[in-house]
Amino acid sequence: MAATDAALSATDPLPDVIARIDSGDFREATVRIDAALAQPGLDARTRADLEFQRERMRRIRLDFTLTADQARAKLRESIPDLREDEFQRWTQADLLEHMVIDGTPWYFNRSISNLFRVSPEAMARRATPFQRNDGPMENANAYHDEAVADARRTGNSSVAPRRVRVKQSITVDADAVPAGETVRAWIPYPRAIPGRQEDIRFLASLPAKQRIAPESTMQRTVYLEQPAVAGKPTTFSINYELTIFGEHHLIDPDKVTSLGDRPDLAPYLAERPPHIVFTDEMRAFSKKAVGDETNPYRIAKKLFQAVDAIPWGGAREYSTITNISDYALRGNHADCGQQTLLLMTLLRLNGIPSRWQSGMVYSDGTYDNLHDWGALYLAPYGWVPMDVTTGQFNGTRDPEVEWFYLGGLDAYRIAFNDDFGTDFMPAKQHVRSETVDSQRGEVEWAGGNLYFDQWDYSFEAQVLPVAGTGR
Repeated sequence: MAATDAALSATDPLPDVIARIDSGDFREATVRIDAALAQPGLDARTRADLEFQRERMRRIRLDFTLTADQARAKLRESIPDLREDEFQRWTQADLLEHMVIDGTPWYFNRSISNLFRVSPEAMARRATPFQRNDGPMENANAYHDEAVADARRTGNSSVAPRRVRVKQSITVDADAVPAGETVRAWIPYPRAIPGRQEDIRFLASLPAKQRIAPESTMQRTVYLEQPAVAGKPTTFSINYELTIFGEHHLIDPDKVTSLGDRPDLAPYLAERPPHIVFTDEMRAFSKKAVGDETNPYRIAKKLFQAVDAIPWGGAREYSTITNISDYALRGNHADCGQQTLLLMTLLRLNGIPSRWQSGMVYSDGTYDNLHDWGALYLAPYGWVPMDVTTGQFNGTRDPEVEWFYLGGLDAYRIAFNDDFGTDFMPAKQHVRSETVDSQRGEVEWAGGNLYFDQWDYSFEAQVLPVAGTGR
């Protein structure tokens, strides 16, 4: 290392450590973490950040567990006559997502299933059909027609409501926490949003004593605690009901104007490191997508299409990724949160305010899933929702249905979060398992955080009749 690099590293060791982890140099990153932590007078924030980088390496290893031979064997379950040149070509193109850690390639746990989403060549080589677990709202259906018809008939943007009863739970593995120690849990819980989420009724919890975070909490939760019992799982649950409205705005692009002087929207136009950063690569992608367009809605439409074109793929844990929007931009797949952060970054770069929302999607049947989406601000319409992962419905006869998710949302989703990476109330004492989003919940005890490999979550939703609507 050059003398200037050494001096910089001594002043602030964190950037070098992060870069080494991102490049797979875990061994040297560990050496530098240990050396930095041994320095006298290290401030508490830097110490915590360095300790998290050690934890980040552990989490990465939990995501990347397949050796090359194991990845080949798993791929041969779908492509029995897999050729080595195919495996190497897909690896070199990172179509088989992997990370070289201390000189050894390790493949992402979901790299095989992701391959068939991002590579038509690999899909054509399958011996059996590829089973997708897509939700019912990922294709245009009767609900979208209902919502658009309601908006046209009434002139309202809050449309086609659903009443839903929900049970969410967390089950901590037996003996994950020493007997008698207090286990602390946070289960996500919806905020009231006029016109979107109304009449929220908390019904019950296990244990009965709970603490519901105030409405002002951007990542709202119900806090619960109870002692661990030797040999037994520790279970927490909450039950509630709420009415959820779909949202659909009939936007006329020619009526969309520039923002003007709006200092109140400044936070939604700004960079927000580490996940919203206007890099040179981001600027180049934006310029290619937008071209000479100046109308804010049409710019948003072009960016929406560009991000929607990125194939969906199962994601690494967000806490392991240094810059999520950059990861989505550089990779060949992205999940809902990664696509949303990428679109938010591109919108802000083009002077269009954007913000985050996330929670769970559910259905009339048994389907449910974690999901992230967002909103953008268009004058004079104000904040309108966007879901770039569900994306554009190509081939529909009605443009309002085709572009339903740029200015609209279905009612089959519950929003728990109106921001990302914000604090809980009460605050966690240890670093979160999910440092960006909040959908599964969080668990800790006095001895530290409990990561996702130490507990499970569940979500159950039952659609009920909406009073006074006949639905």
